[in-house]
Amino acid sequence: MDGVDGSAAVLRFESDVIPGDHMLTLRRAADRGHFDHGWLDTFHTFAFAGYQDPAHMGFRSLRVINEDRVAPGEGFGTHPHRDMEIITWVLEGTLAHRDSTGAGGVLRHGDVQWMSAGTGVTHSEMNGSTREPVHLLQIWILPDRAGHRPAYGQSAIPLAELRGTLRPIATPDGAGGSLVIQQDARVYATILGQGGAARHPLAPGRHGWVQVARGAATVNGLVVQAGDGVALSSEAAIELAAPSGEAELLVFDLA
Repeated sequence: MDGVDGSAAVLRFESDVIPGDHMLTLRRAADRGHFDHGWLDTFHTFAFAGYQDPAHMGFRSLRVINEDRVAPGEGFGTHPHRDMEIITWVLEGTLAHRDSTGAGGVLRHGDVQWMSAGTGVTHSEMNGSTREPVHLLQIWILPDRAGHRPAYGQSAIPLAELRGTLRPIATPDGAGGSLVIQQDARVYATILGQGGAARHPLAPGRHGWVQVARGAATVNGLVVQAGDGVALSSEAAIELAAPSGEAELLVFDLA
């Protein structure tokens, strides 16, 4: 999924700052960039391709969060990337991946995919079904340096391991069976049932981002809905709860 230069500078955005003692910045789902191409219905949390917004260029090393719905039998044909850590999380349906490293696979809900574009890679991402759409989040994280060797990884996580806890899916050290990425960033996934809660401490100087994939939740007391994102700075912890029903969230711990 192309359209952004991997060398783009990291900027913080200034809008929707929640007043009070907490340093929370809400990125509302409805305010994201949106394009409906027929075969692809896509929302961009940060500037991407035809959505150019200098106020929303990323958060810390987090550069792209795209929420995509791809029609049956359609997808992104072979295209190039370089110097970007690309993580894909499927919410519904199946996604078929092929790339120039020789890697390939099919992803379903609970499967996580990582591709380090490094010095250059080409890949395709296609809906693996001719009958059902696929719904996914694609995430780009800037690497710790340019010029890594291209690499690919894929892991199937039982959904039971996501329920009621923050399960690491991508980290710099492979903690908890996560995929290893080339950046000081940790990505977690969780599914909280109604009344469920989870907490992630943030070390001094660290920053957090929470992306709501499904359902409704609270982030440090702030009510959020599917598609919303929340940036956290100068917070001791990320506090998640799902008071009204099941919610699925991705949590980023960023330098």
